[in-house]
Amino acid sequence: MNTAVVRTRSKLKTLDLVYASMFSALMMIGANITSFVPFMVIGGVPITLQTFFAILAGALLGSRIGALSMMVYAFIGLAGAPVFARFSGGISTIIHPTFGFILSFILVAYITGKIIEKNGKLHFYIIAALVGTAVNYLFGTNWMYFAYKLWSAAPEVFSYKIAWAWMAVPLPKDLLLAVLAGIFAHRMQRIVKRTR
Repeated sequence: MNTAVVRTRSKLKTLDLVYASMFSALMMIGANITSFVPFMVIGGVPITLQTFFAILAGALLGSRIGALSMMVYAFIGLAGAPVFARFSGGISTIIHPTFGFILSFILVAYITGKIIEKNGKLHFYIIAALVGTAVNYLFGTNWMYFAYKLWSAAPEVFSYKIAWAWMAVPLPKDLLLAVLAGIFAHRMQRIVKRTR
């Protein structure tokens, strides 16, 4: 049986909390790993490794613990720690146009984990990772568009098409990383099974 399935059916254990904390820390690193390169921001959207780590959280920890790790990350940032992209944080981040991407990471981990819990074959890991990426883009980009239109004073020329054009820049990177995350997570689960 898939270890992610076993984990979701049991109560929270100390090891689960350690794993959740570890992936929260990985999200903090992934959020800011490209902050040192100013041209890695397109239309106000920083190009990060957060989607990659959110997918891995769901794929390796299961839907419940994976989503929990992303919730912990979001709460730490909202509490004021500078763990979001470009070392931002605080409750005011909620009104930032890219906050939808932070919320989407919870869904990404949960949905990725749920798909893999149904079937542990390699192609399901890759499909789950790609679906997780799609969820991230759909939720985050739509939030960004409405945020710019409703409360962030977007320029007159800003449109739904422009919002998606901005997201076309990091898309190839995220699709490639999604496939790699699926393959990596599948191999890691096989290694865990063998060691147990």
